[in-house]
Amino acid sequence: MNYTLELVCVPVRDVDRAKAFYAEQLGFVVDHDTTVSADARIVQLTPPGSGCSICIGNDMVDMEPGSLKGLQLVVNDVVAARAELAGRGVAVSAVQVYGRDGLRPYEEGEELNNVGFCSFDDADGNGWVIQQITARA
Repeated sequence: MNYTLELVCVPVRDVDRAKAFYAEQLGFVVDHDTTVSADARIVQLTPPGSGCSICIGNDMVDMEPGSLKGLQLVVNDVVAARAELAGRGVAVSAVQVYGRDGLRPYEEGEELNNVGFCSFDDADGNGWVIQQITARA
């Protein structure tokens, strides 16, 4: 039996603001934006190339906006991904390398496979991490 993770609900305060951030600044594809009733709206967005989407909306989950931490995106070039997001106005951290002593600054030319990271928060404070994986064991 295979179990695939296909949707993660992200708690936000303002659906329009969150939709603009994820679609325009991060480049997520808007799969649908559905108004179910006067009080219920569901927006599903998918990162380019991902099999898993996020869902934002009104009263979607019983979590405070900004309380979701550790969402992780995987790319094959974290330096390029960081530059792209920074160019789109996202406040993204510097690239860091994870080692025995925790995170440390990246040095030009250093191997980043599985250990290269940067991070950002959405407008509500939900925390995202970007990891470089170019080869898996």
